[in-house]
Amino acid sequence: MKRILVAPLNWGLGHATRSIPIINALIANSFEPVIASDGEALRLLKKEFPQLQALELPSYNITYSKKANSFKLKLIKDSPSLLKTIKREKKVTESLVKSENISGIISDNRFGVRDKGVPSAFVTHQLRVLSGSTTWLSSKLHQKIISKFDECWVPDHKGTKNLSGNLGHIEGFESSIKYLGPLSRFEKKDLEKQYDLLVVLSGPEPQRSFLEVKLLDELQSFDGKVCFVKGVIENEQRKTKINHITTYNFMASQELETALNESKLVLSRSGYTSIMDYAKLEKKAFLIPTPGQFEQEYLAKKFEEEFVAPSCKQNDFKIEMLNEIENYSGFKYLQYNLNYKKLFGLF
Repeated sequence: MKRILVAPLNWGLGHATRSIPIINALIANSFEPVIASDGEALRLLKKEFPQLQALELPSYNITYSKKANSFKLKLIKDSPSLLKTIKREKKVTESLVKSENISGIISDNRFGVRDKGVPSAFVTHQLRVLSGSTTWLSSKLHQKIISKFDECWVPDHKGTKNLSGNLGHIEGFESSIKYLGPLSRFEKKDLEKQYDLLVVLSGPEPQRSFLEVKLLDELQSFDGKVCFVKGVIENEQRKTKINHITTYNFMASQELETALNESKLVLSRSGYTSIMDYAKLEKKAFLIPTPGQFEQEYLAKKFEEEFVAPSCKQNDFKIEMLNEIENYSGFKYLQYNLNYKKLFGLF
């Protein structure tokens, strides 16, 4: 079997979780996936696929500033270190291709995971990278990196009925782009509702912790049963129940799929992977974008303007705002059949 290196970025859990359907499809099409990442993304995929080889890549060490308006400045300040990591990542990848007999590469937003000797695909929903007044520059830089890969796979619909909006659909960018349709590891199931609200957290620190503290405080006065998933990947799962709130440090895919299907409403970040999941499961949700992350702010605004899901800034959230959800349609699923055999013809 041909061995394919699957390498998602460790920035929140979204890049890793949307790699799960791709890894399953590789296995179903007689390829042998080799997982490569770092930190929580690697730990999550090791738990999902204990039978697969898992390799550690250099860490980008992406963290958020405590203040939202300092996020872009922090990224600029950290960019020399990031560029060094990408160079090191490329050398490690070139070594792995030889030592592990790799026949192809699927990189989800890891810039250095490519090698001229084997075909490579870059997975991203951001052909346009929003960064405020410097969007034109960040987009051009990202497109330059994408062009170094043989193909660019965009997990979204190609037409106007799409989830990523201006992020994943631009004119004038010449590259081998393939639209995969939305990727989700979940299936919709008709299960009896166990929770009135499911809270799902993820994303880099310290903003994940800030939101956790705020929500746990606000939820004390919530009238209903709450399942609260912190999104902290640890060796052992921990579950606590205090009054109407049941808390988990993390959930594996199957468990989270059940919790989503058993919950009336969802409260989470407006990360793109989460949005693909909610569309697949046709959920009603309230979205709180990560402060300072332009992409999540754009997506939250997009779905609010389309009357799909309400949203607000992190510091503004009050528990009464969840009542707004009933005035919104919720996410809908548009059927899309991806021909993985044809897609994997690259390898």
